[in-house]
Formats: sequence, C-alpha cells, structure tokens
Amino acid sequence: MKFSVFTVGTPDYDVVETVKKLKEYGYDGVEWRVSNSVKSKPEVIPPREIWYWQYNRSTVDVDNILEEAQPVRDICEKEGIEICALATYLKTDEIDTIEKVLKAAVVMNCPKIRVNLPQYNGTVNYRDLFVKTQEEIKALEELAKKYMVKVNFEIHHGTIVPSASAAYRLVSGFDSKYIGIIYDAGNMVHEGFEQYQMGLELLGEYLDHVHIKNAAWALKDTETEGAREWQCQWSAVEKGQVNFNKLFAALKSVGYDGYLSFEDFSNDETTDVKLKRNLEFIKELLNK
Repeated sequence: MKFSVFTVGTPDYDVVETVKKLKEYGYDGVEWRVSNSVKSKPEVIPPREIWYWQYNRSTVDVDNILEEAQPVRDICEKEGIEICALATYLKTDEIDTIEKVLKAAVVMNCPKIRVNLPQYNGTVNYRDLFVKTQEEIKALEELAKKYMVKVNFEIHHGTIVPSASAAYRLVSGFDSKYIGIIYDAGNMVHEGFEQYQMGLELLGEYLDHVHIKNAAWALKDTETEGAREWQCQWSAVEKGQVNFNKLFAALKSVGYDGYLSFEDFSNDETTDVKLKRNLEFIKELLNK
C-alpha cells in the first residue's frame, strides 16, 4: 500500500510546505483539498478545531484550479510526491465546476477526484433524493469517461451513504472504471458501521481509496428527558474506536493495494507531530 495525506489535515502549511513535509516523513502521495483558498490572513484566527475548513492554507483554489494545476504538479514532482486525488466539496449537480476540476486533474496527472453526496436530514424523502442523485451521477460518469479521471464518493455520516451497503446500492449500476467509493472507517464510527470485511467485500471493484482517521463516543454532561446523551468526537488516529488491525486484515483479504490517506482532525498535537506519528503508527500495525 501507499501513504498519502488529505491536506484538510494540514491547515497551517501552504502548498509548498505541505509537499516538503510529506517528503520529509516518507509519504508517497498527496490528496489535495480543493476549495476556496485563504486569500489573506484573517484578523482573528479561528479556533484550531475549525482551522481545517476555515483557515486552511494547504488548499488548491477551486476557482483558479486550471491556472494552479501545472505549478502544483511541478512542486509535487520536484519532491517525488504523487498527486493521488483531488478532494472537492462540490455537489453532484455542480457539473461545470466539476468538469473544470477534471480538466485540472488531467494536467496534474491525477487519477481521481472526490465529489460530495447530498446530506440527509429528513426534509426530502430518501428515495427521491437517491433517484435524483443517481441521475446526476450519470452525467458525472460521462464526464469521467471523457477525461479518463475517476469520480469518487465518500462514505460519510449525515449523507445518503453513511455505510458501505448504502454506497454500493448507490453506485452498483455504474461502471467502476469511472465511478468509485472512498472507504472511511472513521466516519462510520459516527454513523453506518458495518463489519469491515463484509463492507469491503460488498463494495468489491468500487473500492478505490481509503481514508485513515479515528473517532470515539463519549457521554455528555447533559440529559434529555432523563436519558444521558452521547457525542461522537474526532480523536487521534491511535486512540479512537476504529480497529485498524481488523480493517487492515479486511483490506488485505479483498486485495486492496491502493492509498491509505490520512485525514486527522484531532487537536492534541501539532500538525508536524501528527504527520510523523501517524505514519509510524500505521506502518507498525501493517508490519505486524
């Protein structure tokens, strides 16, 4: 397997600094966060727990991605870091911008991009939302064929695919050469946990990328109608509820040999410490 970092987890480094750090610690690739970049340093820096999304310097600007594509590729090639994925926050109906990202992926020699799936909050019937999304994926599949860049969707709590089985149901009618799934066991601590091996076997040829992060449930101090409340929070990779030994055994059993991409939202350590510690921890587990 190869190792990368999804740069949502490196908010305090810019693009050049991120690539140099990944090279220093022995990563193989980078999964770039593609969103609106930080134009200037805000007067008030937000709390660290929301740096990842509101003050992330390690971002390829979605508005200017075609102009940034070649320079970013050059920076990565200079350090021997592969651009393994472009992770956008675009919705399935944002077809024009998605096409622009696919064009940039070709320039970057990047094989895949991520597109976000709809949230599920009960205001729209799930079946209606599901059918509408599949219609939009049909258009994305055609674009993926045109540019020969895969479009991936992430298993994520709060969306229409919080589990492997839901993800498979969504994409099973599409060509796995162009449409794939990102498996994220950390997200499934929040919602959607299924036995790792069962979920991976079900995904089969649609399994295309794996995120490494962790989370854990804890009791809150509050009660609702006399019942204690629980809350799921992000944790350090080695401290949460994901059983990485079982996950890696399951990945091995289905023959997965792609990227393990770290997405660490914990705040106990600095970014630099996390980059070094996470890779060492996961490599040690894999070697066992």
